Amino acid sequence: MKIRMQQSVKVIVEHDLSKTVLELLKNDGLNKPFIVLDKFLLGVPAVKEMLGSLEENGIEYKTYAEIVPDPPARIINDGAKEMKDFGADSVIAIGGGSSLDSAKGINIVASDGGKIEDYVKNESAIHDLKTLISIPTTAGTGSEMSNALVVTDEATEEKDAILSDKMLSDYALLIPELTISLPKRQTIASGLDAFSHAAEGYLSTLSSPVADAIAEKIMFLGYNYLPGAVKDGNNLEMRQRVMVAACLAGWILNQSGTIVAHSEAHILGSKYHFVHGEAVAYALPAVLKLVAPVEPKKVKEIGKILGAKFSGNETPEEIAETTVKAYKHFRDEMVGLHPFSDYGISNQELEKNAEEVVNERFAGNTPVKLTKENVSELLKNFG
Repeated sequence: MKIRMQQSVKVIVEHDLSKTVLELLKNDGLNKPFIVLDKFLLGVPAVKEMLGSLEENGIEYKTYAEIVPDPPARIINDGAKEMKDFGADSVIAIGGGSSLDSAKGINIVASDGGKIEDYVKNESAIHDLKTLISIPTTAGTGSEMSNALVVTDEATEEKDAILSDKMLSDYALLIPELTISLPKRQTIASGLDAFSHAAEGYLSTLSSPVADAIAEKIMFLGYNYLPGAVKDGNNLEMRQRVMVAACLAGWILNQSGTIVAHSEAHILGSKYHFVHGEAVAYALPAVLKLVAPVEPKKVKEIGKILGAKFSGNETPEEIAETTVKAYKHFRDEMVGLHPFSDYGISNQELEKNAEEVVNERFAGNTPVKLTKENVSELLKNFG
């Protein structure tokens, strides 16, 4: 029997980082964590307090702060060597998706050997990993809940995905205070990424009734609270609601995956260095139009969540137009995403990547058969 919904990550929403991390380590009998984080976080008061608390309680730790956006394999492999040499019994990941993904990869290589590149081709080689505590500082990637990591091949500049339930976090610790200092542009990009996780999972061929209900709630939370979090970054209620939505969206990634909008973002992001959350947001309107003929009810439901009104007599094409208009209003006016033209890259240039997008790992979840022709059309309308 196929299980259509499962979730093994223990999720904790708290406000005191130091106290909660200390409790988790003590409860699990752990006393030698390897801490993977963005370098700038070493200067954040809450993180400094956490490190001081570990020292005061006799817990030996080592920090690895070499993480960069779109982490290359080298960063992960170097971190794994340091973790193994240190003899860590656990991993604490703090930061955005790059830090959380890197920590998963570091845990894999330090525990099972080899290089992270080995697991791109052989995910079955992932076995017994150390306890992983993931603490996001953004509200978008959902990496704290997902069974995936993305690593960049420096030689080809391609983003490779590794999928395995073995790499799931043991704990996802949500501290909304850690997102207070997140700049407006990152708040927008990460929030729209979470919305797209839900929308794409909702439209995926892997979707299920239970996952769909959660995806609908994630989109509702994004629509109702992301604009407020952007407008007032100090509003803890807004930050917490968006953070919970992003966490649930990470869970949906495990259940339903994503579709071609994320494929576009992965291929184009690695080549042109688009911000990932912005890229999926630029991709989604054309994707909604592509799938509306086969999923008109779901596209219409997305429109309703976004405040669109329908008479009940619309064709699939009209449903798509109405939903896309509502999404663009949400994305551009309510949230404030900057226009794609700011990147200075033409859609004609993007169309050169159509074949790679068709063959990207997650593209196969799209409920429409993808061809070079219809993906070229998507790229022509990217933005």
